[in-house]
Amino acid sequence: MRSLLLGCALMISGPPVASAAAKGVQVVPDEGHQRVDITIDGQPFTSYTWPSTLKKPVLFPLIAEDGVTVTRGYPLAPRETERVDHPHHAGMWFNYGNVNGFDFWNNSDAIKDADRGKMGTINHTRIVSTKSGKDRGELVVDSVWVTGANKEILKQTTRYVFSQKGDSRVIDVTATMTALDRAAFRDDKEGVLGIRVAHFLESATEKGGTFADASGRPTTVGAPTAGATGVYLTSEGKQGDSAWGTRGRWCELVGTTGGHTETVAVFDHTGNPGYPTYWHARGYGLFAANPLGRSIFDPKQAPFNYTLEKGQSTTFHYSVMLFSHAASADEMNRAADAFNAESK
Repeated sequence: MRSLLLGCALMISGPPVASAAAKGVQVVPDEGHQRVDITIDGQPFTSYTWPSTLKKPVLFPLIAEDGVTVTRGYPLAPRETERVDHPHHAGMWFNYGNVNGFDFWNNSDAIKDADRGKMGTINHTRIVSTKSGKDRGELVVDSVWVTGANKEILKQTTRYVFSQKGDSRVIDVTATMTALDRAAFRDDKEGVLGIRVAHFLESATEKGGTFADASGRPTTVGAPTAGATGVYLTSEGKQGDSAWGTRGRWCELVGTTGGHTETVAVFDHTGNPGYPTYWHARGYGLFAANPLGRSIFDPKQAPFNYTLEKGQSTTFHYSVMLFSHAASADEMNRAADAFNAESK
């Protein structure tokens, strides 16, 4: 774990010097340190890591083309002035808050022993393949979802494609879930693709307060401090705090720091269950796409309760883009069209 933290700290503190041998998109496994490092032209982009403290694999950190880190450092590599709430929010991840009654979203080392039987863990099982290339790199990994009763209920195969065009970096995610037993994703606000963003991308209008998970466990979140500049915008024109709990085919979060303007954008796919997704987009820094919650966001809707019978599979496609500029709605719509056209 110490090696993992040191590696993440090095990636945050500054990129390595580029070399001719490191040109293109490099995807380099380091299983001894429980990570796969991704660089573009020798500069750090992200790492796929599976530290046991997080109870799930994550991509951490996410670094934009201009070198700005857009994810929070805590809990893997804390930075001063950051919030230290929600220790299960680290980098970018994929999981859910209620599968067969077990909570995979909120699990971490901070959970009390008495509650561990109610939680679920996603265990990385193997690196299936890696590919490096001039214009794109690819990582395919397997993991398994294990309940607090120590029962394996889902196998997940995830394909990540990493690329860059101009000042935009892209992570395309394809997650295929196969039920090892009947798996019911009960209507819940905690899911499925999540990113915990850096302080400068938090909202200046966030009021803070106490937030409870589906089991009623409270987490207190303070009001924003100086430097919070983030503003959400969805494909349906919902802006700022009004984006939370609404649906759309894309959502972006724009903020500024040190003279840099950064956009973090998530694109939903028309083939995903529950399309178009609800945006679990909080001003304190949680940016999540949740297509499996429905009545939790809109009480007028019937619960979704998406279910896979044993042996059934389903696939989720998402594209996450980091723009080192303020992406316009037109630019976002073009990117959404291109993503859906390429991923049919």
